Amino acid sequence: MTEIQRNKGAAIPIIFVFAIFLATVYYFEHYTGLKIFIVGLLTSPLFLIAYLLLSYNGPKKSRLYGLENLTAKLPAIKKASGHVPFKYKIMWTALVVILYFALTNIYIYGLNTKNTVDVFASFRAIFAGASGSLMDLGIGPIVTASIVMQLFAGAKIFNLNLSDSSDKAIYQGVQKLLVIIMIFVEAIPQAFGFLVPDTSLVSRLGLFAPGYGTFLAQSIIIAQLFFGSYLVFLMDELVSKYGIGSGISLFIAAGVSQQLFTGTFNWVPSTISSPLSISNPPAGAIPKALYLFLNAPGSYLTNTGMEQILFAQPNPMIALVGTLLIFFIVAYFQSSKIELPIAHERVRGARGRYPLQLLYASNIPVILATALLANISMWTLLFWSSPTLSKIPILGHSYLLGSYPTPTQVSSLGISNTTPMSGLAFYLFTPNGLAGWLFPILQPGASQAELLGHTPLEEVIHVLVFMAFIIGFSILFAKFWIETTNMGAGAVAKQIRSSGMQIPGFRRDPKVMEKVLSKYIPAITIFSGAIVGVLAGGADLIGTVGNTSGTGLLLAVGIVIQFYEAMGREQLMEMHPMIRQFFIGG
Repeated sequence: MTEIQRNKGAAIPIIFVFAIFLATVYYFEHYTGLKIFIVGLLTSPLFLIAYLLLSYNGPKKSRLYGLENLTAKLPAIKKASGHVPFKYKIMWTALVVILYFALTNIYIYGLNTKNTVDVFASFRAIFAGASGSLMDLGIGPIVTASIVMQLFAGAKIFNLNLSDSSDKAIYQGVQKLLVIIMIFVEAIPQAFGFLVPDTSLVSRLGLFAPGYGTFLAQSIIIAQLFFGSYLVFLMDELVSKYGIGSGISLFIAAGVSQQLFTGTFNWVPSTISSPLSISNPPAGAIPKALYLFLNAPGSYLTNTGMEQILFAQPNPMIALVGTLLIFFIVAYFQSSKIELPIAHERVRGARGRYPLQLLYASNIPVILATALLANISMWTLLFWSSPTLSKIPILGHSYLLGSYPTPTQVSSLGISNTTPMSGLAFYLFTPNGLAGWLFPILQPGASQAELLGHTPLEEVIHVLVFMAFIIGFSILFAKFWIETTNMGAGAVAKQIRSSGMQIPGFRRDPKVMEKVLSKYIPAITIFSGAIVGVLAGGADLIGTVGNTSGTGLLLAVGIVIQFYEAMGREQLMEMHPMIRQFFIGG
């Protein structure tokens, strides 16, 4: 391990800031003794990382190299030394998916499930998690870390050249470290605000350490959240290196597929505690329609029955139609390509085509955009309801940032306590089907509960702001994603050149090839980001079965198609090993 040059004087301001932080915690929370020690112990790694960054005085331009020795020690899945046979890739992929489903059914020890608030309820489809389980955070920390790294890399803050192997290695190492940080950033607010510990565990721990029962119980919950989330990260690495496709994508597709199936075919009544009846039909879209057609009188179907079948939650038929419509649209765009002619530079007559998919940036941009939306939702709720964060000036308990309903409003309006009532959080809140926004706009007098006290014009603005956010950030993240994953014009030109191919009619110079590709790749990158944003937002506006969200449905369809194509490539490389050189570059 190399010795890193450092300016040790950078430790003085770091220690000073750390002392101010502990003093602030003491002032707001009045922590003393064991509590202040644990807070200091948990947060000290952040200040250590800050020291490693600020003290770096080596030859490299980026301060991220100050973390090189630390990132090298992080647990990781070792890359395969050679080619992994197809049958083993299938085996590892299947085992990881089975393990994922098992973890979603292992619930956090010491959790009071009745009083727990699911902050990410409307984002479960893309976070691939299960509320109250070891997978409570799902892929949230991984995606959030990716967002931060891409934004910083896109803004040139890191001062890294991702086409350089050493710079790319330090980028990936720091991203792993940031995943660990983000697990705690998301787990600590959850444990201290929404994941309520069980009173029996608190009392037992209180006997062991009087006065610290609740604090220790919350710490146990955080430890379990960390274990589950980091295990997800390692499982994703395992699939990437020994399986097929991406682990994150597989987890999303598995969870969404389960929701789609139950949302379509579930025969269990909407209210489980009550028997099946016309007012309490099956929850699934198809069973609900069949039950009402077979059992409801004609007068009921004429008056309210058809409205209940077509538009009433859960799982109305219009949502099933919208789900099928999105499926076919995504399948169409996924199969549409721009094909550039290429020829082998040494073998005369050996020609082919290099495909550039219209959805060039894949579904990753909309995952990142929706994850950003979920983090905004979580933090606005925390700043409104957290006993500590609500005291922060300007941000705390701010109606401009977002207000949330009182217990009286929750019971009278029949809404969740995580539904925003005003401010930024309201305008970025994901609509839930036509009954949640279109009917209130057209018939405001009959839909006051859905309007939450807003005017139809404010609801129109809400829909427009939501769509602008999801489309705009999908485009932005598409551009960042292409540049950070070697899918830009320059990287593709080098890949084609290294495989011995060239574009007919142009010189073999990679710069000339890059210039040709620059006419296509930036345009389809923006287009792909915009189209996945439109499809995801549009699916939310129409509604989806199983409450999967538009983004979840879009991702599941795209992931299944990509997985099928990836399997085809793997089988092709297995049968013709020489083709492997073109796909993996050597």
